[in-house]
Amino acid sequence: MNRIDQLFQQKRENILSVYFTAGYPQLNDTVKVMQALEKEGVDMLEIGIPFSDPMADGPVIQASGTQALRNGMSVKTLFSQLEDVRTTVTIPLVLMGYLNPILQFGFENYCRSAVACGIDGLIIPDLPFAEYLEHYKPLADRYGLHMIMLITPATSEERIRMIDDHTSGFIYMVSSASVTGARKSFGEQNLQYFRKVNAMGLKNPRLIGFGISNRETFDAACHAAAGAIIGSRFISLLGSEPSIGEAAKKLREALL
Repeated sequence: MNRIDQLFQQKRENILSVYFTAGYPQLNDTVKVMQALEKEGVDMLEIGIPFSDPMADGPVIQASGTQALRNGMSVKTLFSQLEDVRTTVTIPLVLMGYLNPILQFGFENYCRSAVACGIDGLIIPDLPFAEYLEHYKPLADRYGLHMIMLITPATSEERIRMIDDHTSGFIYMVSSASVTGARKSFGEQNLQYFRKVNAMGLKNPRLIGFGISNRETFDAACHAAAGAIIGSRFISLLGSEPSIGEAAKKLREALL
């Protein structure tokens, strides 16, 4: 069974998934970051592949991606770093990458390499849904990879139900129609959106991302979904704390 499915069967609430940029702060920090986060009790990891034009990312993640690219990170380098990751990391792993570098690498090659490293799911935020259904879903299914799709407050109920019908693993519920970045709390408009989707009775579990940075936003996300995805807050800590372990520890403390 896919590790993502196992996680949602075993833990139905308060799931913490953390996004980080591969190759940041240093090129060879990728696996060290993963090990530190699992040690602090994180349930799932979203490994971000840096890209020169990350349209959904806010300034913190953009800056980390720019540094990672300068460090020499690429799709090929990442797969090389992840070759033996399953000897030390056991939690579900999701790759998040934009379409252009993946197409340059070759999508089937990408899937094959991901499975060889023990990856459980893929997120391609700029992949059109119609193209996903026609060209990408069959290959992902063949390799046993969950393709995770994003929904936003602007996504129609019809589209949400289509995504729910044709994807597996979980639905990535973007908290607002803006780029990534930490925020202190959610407004009533955000909460109404959470309640609306919650009332739809979708078959897939949902994780809420974008803006989760503290206990208040984490609890609000967990109240409305199975859990939350944190990115910018952790990357900020990676840039400010003296070690990767301290950054992971400070993230956990911020959510207690």
